[in-house]
Amino acid sequence: GNIPMELTEGDLICIMSQFGEIEDTNLVRDEETGKSRGFAFIKYEDARSCILAVDNFAGSQVLNRYIRVDHVDKYRLPKHLLEKDEKKKKNDGYYGPAGGSSDTP
Repeated sequence: GNIPMELTEGDLICIMSQFGEIEDTNLVRDEETGKSRGFAFIKYEDARSCILAVDNFAGSQVLNRYIRVDHVDKYRLPKHLLEKDEKKKKNDGYYGPAGGSSDTP
């Protein structure tokens, strides 16, 4: 939290990737204006990277603002990405594991 409004998703990736491989970045924006709301969610590939980011980056300054970094228990993809993912699965013919052992219908 407290992310400078002028930072982009790319800026966040550049800054936060020093702690590990980033799997997903969600810079929360105002739906009407598209402007940053000053906070984001970053999902790392592993828990170790997340711990490093929280331990080493919390309280750091970026563009004269102190950044808040914390853990999220259960990360959820943003709604628009969930819908896109569901649509892709449907178009690809994926409906879940068949018989519990296969990923194809």
